Amino acid sequence: MKKNKFTLVLMAVILISGKCLAQSQEDMKKYEEYMAVGPMQQMMAKSVGVWNANITMWTNPGADPMSSTEEVTYAMIMGGRYLQYTSKGQMYGMPFEGVSTTGYDNSKKIFVSSWIDNMGTGMIFMQGNWDQATKTISLSGATTDPLTGKDMPIRETVQMTDDNHQTITMYFTVSGKEFKALEIKCTRK
Repeated sequence: MKKNKFTLVLMAVILISGKCLAQSQEDMKKYEEYMAVGPMQQMMAKSVGVWNANITMWTNPGADPMSSTEEVTYAMIMGGRYLQYTSKGQMYGMPFEGVSTTGYDNSKKIFVSSWIDNMGTGMIFMQGNWDQATKTISLSGATTDPLTGKDMPIRETVQMTDDNHQTITMYFTVSGKEFKALEIKCTRK
């Protein structure tokens, strides 16, 4: 049985390797461009470090805001290709931690982002564009509404005011109406 598994794995490796070796120079150039750490990854790398975050949250439209503070750490991972955002603090009187990974897809020419935290079991996936004039990444996607179990539209902007200040704003859509649910003002330590 083990010998058969080894043989199958070996054949798969040979077939995959053969396909990779058969790539044209033009194909290889596209792969190299896709893998490259370019200007957008270098722009994200300016965020690397530890930041203080002042957070304002609204649970629904018209609700009184709640405030808290966190420490945020940005690090480039995977050889400088992705920016990882890690936060720790308090939310709703409980310990909170969350992790975001943001990358720039060189082939699609868009930003891609994921988010997980200890306040749920779902993941948020978003994608969007960079606006050089406002120094803002605008992302959109969906998150699970835990009350209905259905997807809820979500939008996020990350404005990089300068190398030491950023504002992250998140908008939820409930009953067809978008509202500002979260604002995080980050200042580099």
